[in-house]
Amino acid sequence: MASLSAADLDEVEWRKSSHSGGGESQCVEVADLSATRHSKIAIRDSKHATGPALLLSASAFDAFVRLASAY
Repeated sequence: MASLSAADLDEVEWRKSSHSGGGESQCVEVADLSATRHSKIAIRDSKHATGPALLLSASAFDAFVRLASAY
């Protein structure tokens, strides 16, 4: 499996998650890749915009958000 960094996803529009904490130090950004060859939801740390990106299916992303919001 090849590694993927957020820098490899420059063709997508990233948006700050509404679930990010206040301030700039705890920001998570998401991108909808359904129209790309990846067909996933991407998540990255906005402080490391060229770092790794986590790719999740839509159902896995929904579960991630549900569990994260419980804390």
